[in-house]
Amino acid sequence: VQLQASGGGFVQAGGSLRLSCATSGFTLKDYDVGWFRQAPGKEREGVGCISASSTSPYYADSVKGRFTISTDNAKNMVYLQMNNLEPEDTAVYYCAVDAISYDSSWYCKRPSGMDYWGKGTQVTVSS
Repeated sequence: VQLQASGGGFVQAGGSLRLSCATSGFTLKDYDVGWFRQAPGKEREGVGCISASSTSPYYADSVKGRFTISTDNAKNMVYLQMNNLEPEDTAVYYCAVDAISYDSSWYCKRPSGMDYWGKGTQVTVSS
């Protein structure tokens, strides 16, 4: 299993970014997927997750209505569209997957449960 996140950068508050996660070595549609972030001095948190057994994604309250997670199984890609970015969104963002499927909220609430992680991509939002 390999994951490679990209698309991070520096953006002003109110701006948008789309993160991409290229995956390989497994069948994406059979895995739970998620985007997580970790800011300096804070614990890693789940921001958006999709279960392999559910079409309804889960979002953390802090990003609900602004972030959208999606997958393209044909291209083996996972995306995170981030709109109306806030300085509080500044963090390193990671994509992760796991073969054991639960409901969409499960891994977002328990990041340590995810088995496979990509390297992070930095997102910096200026005020």
